[in-house]
Amino acid sequence: MLRRLHDAGYRLTTPREIILSILSRTDRHLSAEDIYLKAVKETPQAGLTTVYRTLDLLNRIGMVQRIDFGEKKARYELSGDFHPKEHHHHLVCVRCKNIVDYSHFLEEEIQLMQKTEKELSRRHNFKIMHHAIHFYGVCGRCLKKEREKSGM
Repeated sequence: MLRRLHDAGYRLTTPREIILSILSRTDRHLSAEDIYLKAVKETPQAGLTTVYRTLDLLNRIGMVQRIDFGEKKARYELSGDFHPKEHHHHLVCVRCKNIVDYSHFLEEEIQLMQKTEKELSRRHNFKIMHHAIHFYGVCGRCLKKEREKSGM
């Protein structure tokens, strides 16, 4: 992480260190407000504006991924090499807003994605660096509640 910051012309400040630490210790997709509330516990002088600015910088240099799941607020997670999990996609429940990281890809899925990236790159003369896929639906817990309500 230090190398990425240094290579991008930045140093590791206390707010950057705290935010990266918070994101590295969770498997949840945190909003800026969530991160701020955790940061204040570690450093009472932490400010929400600093959190937003820091997340914006970390996103621009590729250390943090900003994700919009359609909730009218962005969520964040470590990206690429900095994420403790391997590459993953997201399953988003449209009812309870639960987010599941999906990384157990079948060989056919991997081949399809590689083929798709290769073709898109060729067709549009575009170097794809990474991608994010979100699947929206209803989770098992919400489906169960719906069935119980309808008496099925």
